[in-house]
Amino acid sequence: NDFPLAVHVEAAKGGKEEALESDVLLVSIGRRPFTDSLGLDSVGVKVHEKSRRIQVNDHFETDTPGIYAIGDVCDKGPMLAHKAEEEGIACVERIVTGYGHVNYGAIPSVVYTHPEVAWVGMTEEEVKASGTEYKAGVFPMTANSRAKTIDEADGMIKIISDAKTDRILGGHIIGTAAGELVAELVLGIEYGASSEDIGRTSHAHPTFSEAVKEACMATYDKPIHA
Repeated sequence: NDFPLAVHVEAAKGGKEEALESDVLLVSIGRRPFTDSLGLDSVGVKVHEKSRRIQVNDHFETDTPGIYAIGDVCDKGPMLAHKAEEEGIACVERIVTGYGHVNYGAIPSVVYTHPEVAWVGMTEEEVKASGTEYKAGVFPMTANSRAKTIDEADGMIKIISDAKTDRILGGHIIGTAAGELVAELVLGIEYGASSEDIGRTSHAHPTFSEAVKEACMATYDKPIHA
């Protein structure tokens, strides 16, 4: 084909059509679990008719005792490799010790674009829908020294916390190294940290991680550099 390629896009809710030109086009049409040819019916393992994902209980056991499913093929959580890893550990621990758990509210997601996009926990819309009173803080990467120094200042970090307890409910990052920065917020959510806990923790300067600290400061009070 002649280059550049052109893709015509239009908003799902309607709007003006727009043509995007590029030299390379990556087509991503989604994923589906590979369950149809496993012979699950022969052993009584049930799958959802539409998604074809295997039905499991809270301990990853299927309708057939002794048969377990984790990862992309089971009907819990997003189809992510790191989620599957946690499920594998929890599943085996449950079988061996009787205890095993995965906190699906602390599973990070990352879009590996440039700049990257990463998030964990609840979105602001989800928090609103739950009826929880909340606070939100935003810190722009344009105010981060490391980002400005290497000319990677596009993006921002947004933190959402419970208005009464300040417990972190969600974190959303757009910018360089977002997939790395989100780990601190995953840890915070997993252990019930408040935005002030992270905001009062020393972060090396100059680093991208300072933007996480400042976003947390913006949530419980106000940042220093924005």
